[in-house]
Amino acid sequence: MDKFKEQGMKIVFLIAACTSVLAVVLICVFLFANGVPAIGKIGVFQFLLGEKWKPANDLYGILPMIMGSIYVTAGSLVIGVPTALLTSIFMAYFCPKKIYPVFKAAINLMAGVPSVVYGFFGLVVIVPAIRDIFGGSGTSMLAACILLGIMILPTIIGVTEASLRAVPDSYYEGSLALGATHERSVFRTIVPACKSGIVAGIVLGIGRAIGETMAVIMVAGNQARMPKGILEGVRTLTANIVTEMGYAADLHREALIATGVVLFVFILIINLAVSLLNRRTSNAN
Repeated sequence: MDKFKEQGMKIVFLIAACTSVLAVVLICVFLFANGVPAIGKIGVFQFLLGEKWKPANDLYGILPMIMGSIYVTAGSLVIGVPTALLTSIFMAYFCPKKIYPVFKAAINLMAGVPSVVYGFFGLVVIVPAIRDIFGGSGTSMLAACILLGIMILPTIIGVTEASLRAVPDSYYEGSLALGATHERSVFRTIVPACKSGIVAGIVLGIGRAIGETMAVIMVAGNQARMPKGILEGVRTLTANIVTEMGYAADLHREALIATGVVLFVFILIINLAVSLLNRRTSNAN
């Protein structure tokens, strides 16, 4: 009887795995089947390097959105990654046991907050603060970077903390036995031992930042033009799709799907680069 149960569970797990793979394949087929022909009609270089997005005039250049996505994602990483890494190290090795549950619950709560709530927070807190300090409208690339930097914190903290706790205790104890302090043992022994876990957390943070839509639309200014400064408005690839998909038709709709293809390729390139980096690091060790 136990043998039949075991075989049944193997089949269930196999079906679940195949369903996940099938879903990814179907998404890829839909995107490329509908997006690649549009790129061919518009022209690869005109589509990827064009600086004007004016569907009414049949101008479909997404370079402003590509640069906007890159700048906003990079800015959010500059703000969020150091904060997340230091927080995860504190949570794993420095946080008092009495307050750890409070901190952990707060981080988990951040992960569950809807993006539109973050966007509303940015709209009523971050945007007015930028407007009062620097002038202008406040809806800008800087506002988007700060907001996304906050939004990626729970993702990076969760993965990084788990990686830090997975390092064998013998690493830490051996470092102490050699005369190192607690801080030096953590930063010189534990942290370097889980580089792959830290990189994985950062990659997930990049995916969260580059794929965020609603919050960015609310605070970034949503202007389809080349980014001119950190205090100017921008439009990202995801914001471009969501803003216009509701009324787009024909080539306009196909161009928006092609924008999704470009975003999908970006994510694949990032994941491939990280995999190669981790493999090279493992071989070097």
